[in-house]
Amino acid sequence: MGMRGAVAEAVEAVERVSSRAGSAEELFESLSHELRKAVPHDGSMWFGVDPATLLAVAPARFEGLDAGYCDPLWHAEFHDQDVLLFRDLARQSVSAGSIRLATGDRPLRSPRYRDFVKPQGYGDELRAVFRVGDSTWAVAALYRDEGRQPFDEDDVALFDAVSAIVAGAYRARAALTTPAVGLTVQPGLLLFDHANTLTSANAEAARWLCEIYGTDRDGHSWLDVLADPATDDLNLPFPTIPLLVRARAVAAGHEDQPARLRLRDRSGRWVVLHASCLDGPNGQGSVAVVVEPAKSADIAPIVIEAYGLSPRERDVVRSIARGSSTPEIAAELFLSAHTVRDYIKSVFEKIGVSSRGELVAKLFAEHYSDPMHETAVHIH
Repeated sequence: MGMRGAVAEAVEAVERVSSRAGSAEELFESLSHELRKAVPHDGSMWFGVDPATLLAVAPARFEGLDAGYCDPLWHAEFHDQDVLLFRDLARQSVSAGSIRLATGDRPLRSPRYRDFVKPQGYGDELRAVFRVGDSTWAVAALYRDEGRQPFDEDDVALFDAVSAIVAGAYRARAALTTPAVGLTVQPGLLLFDHANTLTSANAEAARWLCEIYGTDRDGHSWLDVLADPATDDLNLPFPTIPLLVRARAVAAGHEDQPARLRLRDRSGRWVVLHASCLDGPNGQGSVAVVVEPAKSADIAPIVIEAYGLSPRERDVVRSIARGSSTPEIAAELFLSAHTVRDYIKSVFEKIGVSSRGELVAKLFAEHYSDPMHETAVHIH
């Protein structure tokens, strides 16, 4: 089979598993199984990201990777100059690449290769970002053992070909399910030391972690797991390490993107996590993480993006959300009223609504629970 046939077969397989997967976890498991046939590999990691910050969010899937390597991986991502950083790959025309190809087969030029890939016995890494338009929704990295044939341009081309399909499938599962009403409203606070071990937390933080992740597989509270220095980095309840490392990189002046991510709890409610380094510009000390309910302003951009609206359609939706009439929208956007009506019709079709009221409810009410209603006393 030629390369064109291999790509077509892989695209068909990815489309098939993407339509069948019931959750993001199932999606990653199916993708790993199918794409291993087309691009053989010995280890991999798959995870979703917040499209605004590219910080990792749950769920994540790791195969053939040693525990304890999360810290050097994310330190290289946020502190080092390296090839194929996820943030750089997300802006490139081709959405995949390999260390060997990017360094001209001189992989020791890459800090990530020296500190993360090689110590685990791997000889090459292929990275891919899964994006629709300019928005990246998930990423993956594949690894081949030292001594095996490195990833080649055909492998890169195959992942580039399936990028948009995977991104569309992931964002539908990550952003468009209808939430139930959660319970915790007050912010949770967690404090981590320089070794990324939890040193203190308030009661609200314990409730938040329970609502987001339940208990670990042995029934232990995630606060206990996070407070154990022996905890396996790959099995933490949320992507703690990248959040903490990003906070330190911001404090040290290596990063200008905030250490902030949006994710959903088990009921489907949106939650925001913020991390801040407490130890000044060297960024090597304690980090505080605040967990709190997302506000509608936090959620609207990601939900609008998830429906695949064009930039102009997004402008129209924002104006509708502000209560603007069709003539007012036309004046704001320097369009004719007829063109605005066409955009509104297209938006209604994409989101599956038939009125402006339904549109606002779909984009905001279904994805945002008002804390006042959550804490109200109900008398029966």
